[in-house]
Amino acid sequence: MRPVHKLLMTSLLLALAACGATGEDELRQWMADQQSQTHPKVAPISEPKQFKPESYTQVTAIEPFSNQKLTQALKRESTQSVSSGALIAPELARRKEALEAYPLDVMVMVGSLSKAGKPVALVKIDNLLYQVKPGNHLGQNYGRVTKITETEVTLREIVQDTAGEWIERPATLQLQEKSK
Repeated sequence: MRPVHKLLMTSLLLALAACGATGEDELRQWMADQQSQTHPKVAPISEPKQFKPESYTQVTAIEPFSNQKLTQALKRESTQSVSSGALIAPELARRKEALEAYPLDVMVMVGSLSKAGKPVALVKIDNLLYQVKPGNHLGQNYGRVTKITETEVTLREIVQDTAGEWIERPATLQLQEKSK
C-alpha cells in the first residue's frame, strides 16, 4: 500500500468514528431524570420565643449608677493603685542595667562560679558571656536576681496582670548543657 492510500484510509476511519453517537446524550438524559426526581426538603423556621421582662428585685441594694457605688469603686481603685505604684516606682527611678535590654528567652545560663565566697552565674547573650550576681537586673520585666545555684538563676519580675495591676512573679534561667 502506498502512503497516499494509508492516509486516505486513516482519514476515512476517523470520519466514520466522528459520526458515531457519544455518551453525551445519555448523560444529559440522566441529569434531566435526576433533576425531575429530586425534591428539596426545607424545614420550616420555628416561632421566635416570646420576651418576658423581669422585674428588678435588688431594690434594697445599692443602685448601680448611684454616687455611693462610684465612691466605693474609686476608693478601691485608689488603694490598689497605691500598692501597685509602690511596687513599680523604685524600678522606674533607678538606672537600667545593660542586661535589661534583652528578653529572658534569649539568655542562656552556661555555668556558675564563686567569687569571694559569693555565687556568680555565667549568662550568654549573642555569643557574649556576662557575670551575674544576686541583686543584678535581667530581662525586660524589671527582673532582679534573688538567688544563684549551680543549676539555675532565680529572679523576681514585676509585670502587669490582666487588670493592669503590677504584681511580682518568679522566673528562672536553667543551666543549659551543650548538646553533642
